Amino acid sequence: MANNYRQIVKDGLWENNGVLCQMLGMCPTMAMTTSATNGLGMGLATAFVMATSNLLIAALRGFITQEVRIPVYILIIASMVTLVDLSINAYMHELYKVLGLFIPLIVSNCLPLGRAEVFASREPVLPSFLDGLFMGIGFTLSLTAIGACREIVGSGTLFADASLLLGHSFKFLETRVLPADTGILMAVLPPGGFLFTGLLLVGKRILDIRAGKPIVLAGAHSV
Repeated sequence: MANNYRQIVKDGLWENNGVLCQMLGMCPTMAMTTSATNGLGMGLATAFVMATSNLLIAALRGFITQEVRIPVYILIIASMVTLVDLSINAYMHELYKVLGLFIPLIVSNCLPLGRAEVFASREPVLPSFLDGLFMGIGFTLSLTAIGACREIVGSGTLFADASLLLGHSFKFLETRVLPADTGILMAVLPPGGFLFTGLLLVGKRILDIRAGKPIVLAGAHSV
């Protein structure tokens, strides 16, 4: 069982990462990674939704029939998204204004629904919760890494406005990496999202090849 839990952690963080392997959730990946702060906020919101929805779906799977499972999964995910949306609006309003429409759009993100269908609907509660949690953390790390690269190259900062968007306790993350006015504007524009996502994908493939792991191309369509 411990080996299974370790595999769940490895899959979520690296070997089956939602962005770098499955190529899912690409809409928020491209749109909300103009800075590391935005990527971190979006990723954490998605991670909470995935962990809690997987937990509920696994707990209720004995009562959900095959014919209505997809609408029920979407309803559960939508309920968790509504909870996140209201909480961020109440306690992190500045972040809410930045993330905007992309918080409700977590419902249409294929990653939470995909994990519900592939894992939570077939496995016990604790493994399902861990799968949602670590898939969400892996998603968060990917968005934060892409956002960090784009922010450093585009504006020379790292985690800019973290204290404003995430709370004062995150102020220690705010860093200036490059001198002011040395950034490349394209990095924070839409083409930069595709460029840096592609570079991170290549970097992961190179590391996997060097580690002797087989490279499996994702068969799912990105959303």
